[in-house]
Amino acid sequence: MPNKSTSYDKAGVNIDLAHSLMDNVKDTIKDTYRNEVVQEPGTFGGLFAIDFSKYKEPVLVSSVDGVGTKLMVASLMNNHKTVGHDIVNHCINDIACQGAEPLYFLDYLGIGKLKSPLYENVINGIAEACACRGVALLGGETAEMPGMYGDDYDLVGAITGVVDRSKMITGRNISEGDIIIGLSSSGLHTNGYSLARKVLFDESGMNVNSCIENSNQTLGNALLEPHVCYWQAIKRILNSNIHAHGIAHITGGGFYDNVSRILPGSVNAQIEPERLPIPPIFNLIKEKGNIDNGEMYRVFNMGVGMMWVVPSSDEKEALSICKDEGFNAEKIGEITPGSGSVKLEGIDINQPVLNLK
Repeated sequence: MPNKSTSYDKAGVNIDLAHSLMDNVKDTIKDTYRNEVVQEPGTFGGLFAIDFSKYKEPVLVSSVDGVGTKLMVASLMNNHKTVGHDIVNHCINDIACQGAEPLYFLDYLGIGKLKSPLYENVINGIAEACACRGVALLGGETAEMPGMYGDDYDLVGAITGVVDRSKMITGRNISEGDIIIGLSSSGLHTNGYSLARKVLFDESGMNVNSCIENSNQTLGNALLEPHVCYWQAIKRILNSNIHAHGIAHITGGGFYDNVSRILPGSVNAQIEPERLPIPPIFNLIKEKGNIDNGEMYRVFNMGVGMMWVVPSSDEKEALSICKDEGFNAEKIGEITPGSGSVKLEGIDINQPVLNLK
């Protein structure tokens, strides 16, 4: 008896559906194209012709990151559009820390089984975020792998930007007497979700429709708040007379690991974190998990999505720019003599802290 005929579709991969879904988002992708893009969607490689004449000594800056287990909350909420904004905004913030203008973005969507409108919602969310910041969605990869992902999916993004070498923000000029400005976050952004889900869903028995005390949001909506993009404010300071000595994006590793990345070995960052409001979601996680402050500030952003280090003479103008661009911002600390450490007022940490110096 001959074996029955089989096919890729019977193995769980639907090539025709992949082509059909791609056709649904092509126009949205094309809407992100800048003048430097020199191809149609669907080519083997993304082509981007940079005009280097605008720069004296151009340096390309690249970063790659993922949304993480926030995607599991998106699945519980059946809302997959905001995660596209998350991955774009996260990547833009990362390279903006070094003063880089974001140019183009690439995405990777790995999924157990392609579904509509999940696919379109994710890609359209990415395209919307790119268009909002003038970033070209240059290409991407959609991988349908039923044996790998099951009912879940993964979302990763890579970004490339450019900065003149003389304008790079490296942290090397951070010195005693500089002040630290904190810019508010919208919530967890894209970090700490494994701990948050364990505490809130697995151990406390809450669900996405549970109400949060002292908040007008449900738990699901609070956890899905999109990652804030700070590029517009950073762009303003780059074009001003402000001397941005250092910028830290507060992501995985919280206050300790991220701020220490930009500190010279001769100074400390002395921070008063509660000068900016702490969103109720963090207090809920802390209470339900009985988590100490040191752990909270090492895992989460605790309401501070980004920190700028500027000379004290630039404080007023820097705060004015933040507020003009719609960000709640405050002076939350200062640079003191030290050894490259991060000190939070009233908070101790027992875990080893990342030191990249």
